[in-house]
Amino acid sequence: MPFQPLSIFRRQTLRSVAAAVLLPLLLTGCSSLKPKPFTHYVYVTSKATFLRDRIAAVSNRTGNVVNGQRLEILEQNRRFYRVKTDAGEIGWIDERAVATEKVATEFEDLGKAHKDEPFVATGTVRDDVYLHASPGLATDKLYRLDEGEKLKLLERASTLKPLPPGTPPPTAQIPKDKAGRPIPGAAPVPPPPPAMDDWWLVRDSKNRTGWMVSRMLDTDAPESITRYSEGQRIVGAYVLNKVVDPTVEGASQEVPQYVAVYSPYQAGLPYDFNQIRVFSWNLKKHRYETANRDRNILGYLPVKIGIDPGTPAHDRIPATGPAPSYTYTVLAAGAPVPQPDPATGQIRPSKAQLVTKTYRLEGNITRRVLAPGTTAPAEAQLAPIEKKDKKKKK
Repeated sequence: MPFQPLSIFRRQTLRSVAAAVLLPLLLTGCSSLKPKPFTHYVYVTSKATFLRDRIAAVSNRTGNVVNGQRLEILEQNRRFYRVKTDAGEIGWIDERAVATEKVATEFEDLGKAHKDEPFVATGTVRDDVYLHASPGLATDKLYRLDEGEKLKLLERASTLKPLPPGTPPPTAQIPKDKAGRPIPGAAPVPPPPPAMDDWWLVRDSKNRTGWMVSRMLDTDAPESITRYSEGQRIVGAYVLNKVVDPTVEGASQEVPQYVAVYSPYQAGLPYDFNQIRVFSWNLKKHRYETANRDRNILGYLPVKIGIDPGTPAHDRIPATGPAPSYTYTVLAAGAPVPQPDPATGQIRPSKAQLVTKTYRLEGNITRRVLAPGTTAPAEAQLAPIEKKDKKKKK
């Protein structure tokens, strides 16, 4: 049978069918290859602010935002972002009032790294203050804590205090006489040590973790023992146990006995505390008294409270039963005094440079817990602080 070409109508019909079959496939293939749009966010650092409908001196408010709130970026113009809230409010916000995703990730990673870390003390925010991603006033910040916020303290660090702009660094000085003339042959006086800032890594009531400058918080301690601070700062106060005093007024007659650690009011110290003191309750005089005091030490947190199981009797020592105990560490004799790590600002000697000390409270007396036949290791000691005589000599 001779070949007969297709009619024009049949050719057009085949083209239409092919187009109907291939077009959806082509469209599906193109959409699958097209990258999905990536959404970027910024996070509010101001305590509270608002969105505006335009970038101008006079604008209308389109929404309110608060610290830590996430905003979707729609557009960026100069130093402003056009953003949208989760509630659908759209407006412009100054870039100085927000933090980038990079900063938010730093805080997220910091929280994960210290999620299960036990706290060494508790404290309260003295005034509104920011949490930083790392120690230092110039580091990234995001969350703003309100006055009165309760905190758990995790780690301490020290950093150099920045000098005011234009201030030259201190240098050695040549001694001068009363007339202000340099003293010939006198050795230069070295400059004073640089000013430091202390920082605490904290966890707030919302489980947000970050670094805050220590002068903006107060360590929690009862007023009944803070009166005995003797000009020092309480770094931590811990309930050792409780005793019953029937004369105490109130719903409970249980009186807590405390272990407290202290340090001078000075930043950048190479230790966490230089004194530890035990406050026992005198049931006859109904007041706190010092059951033990260990001072002029280079002590390091944490202080651990527990129960000492006691020891069996032998030829010279009678048996002892369970008793409340506390444990802390101090720098060993001959160990180098630690300095802040240049990268992290943290001050932490190695385990081999520390001496662990455990005491048990027996009534109102504390006793050192040592393995039988052993002696207490030697410890590093600070020079005693001389008290200034307030009486003026006539």
